[in-house]
Amino acid sequence: MFRPIYPPRTRAKEYSDLAINCCCGCNHKCQYCYARQMFSRFHLNENFEDVKYKKDIVEATKIQLSSGNYKGKKILLCFFCDPYPAEIDTFITREIMMAIKEAEAYFSILTKGGSRAIRDFDLYKPGDSFGSTLTFTSTDDSRKWEPNAAIPMSRVGALNYAHKLGIKTWVSMEPVIDPEQTLELIDVTHGYVDLYKVGKLNTDNCRGSEYYEELKKIEQSIDWKTFGERAEALLKRYGKEYYIKEDLRRCMK
Repeated sequence: MFRPIYPPRTRAKEYSDLAINCCCGCNHKCQYCYARQMFSRFHLNENFEDVKYKKDIVEATKIQLSSGNYKGKKILLCFFCDPYPAEIDTFITREIMMAIKEAEAYFSILTKGGSRAIRDFDLYKPGDSFGSTLTFTSTDDSRKWEPNAAIPMSRVGALNYAHKLGIKTWVSMEPVIDPEQTLELIDVTHGYVDLYKVGKLNTDNCRGSEYYEELKKIEQSIDWKTFGERAEALLKRYGKEYYIKEDLRRCMK
């Protein structure tokens, strides 16, 4: 049986030392998605947007966790999919989270599912964390670039609610397509987000997207040094814990 818990490499390692990808594919239809490109290499005859949970994912996770090697460690859901895809019964995500807790490990969620994740907030204990990818303040822009993901208000609302419940919250600000909207998101959310991870737009991840050429022009037009400096200054002003991803940090030097 396969081992779903794995150590991410390269850029992903900046987010977590361990991860699980519980689904094959994603139906959020994000036009900048890097996972679609990876998926096409290994699932030649499958549709990335026909999302489904991996076969026996819960059983495989429990078996791997039973080794005791993961006690006290944090496992992220997910890098190559979303633990809360649109219009899918996500009870299997909950089962995986429960298995992690039973093994005395911790989970960190990263989702664009917004309020779809609230159902599982009762599972969070100290050491667990709830995160969302924040890209836009504009619903119209979100609908263009990530049409099936939860709208910005839903994602921000879920973070706010999690914070009120005492759950540690964090956000991934990557990709950055509109720097002004990203900076505005910091302004809007700093009262209830504990940790920010800020990156940039990497169009190498977007090959195959119908918006690839537009994204490439956007990446080339942004002054990443200035954006990074402004984001860092804002986060310092608010006294927030933050991490500048290496791709952006290199642009700031």
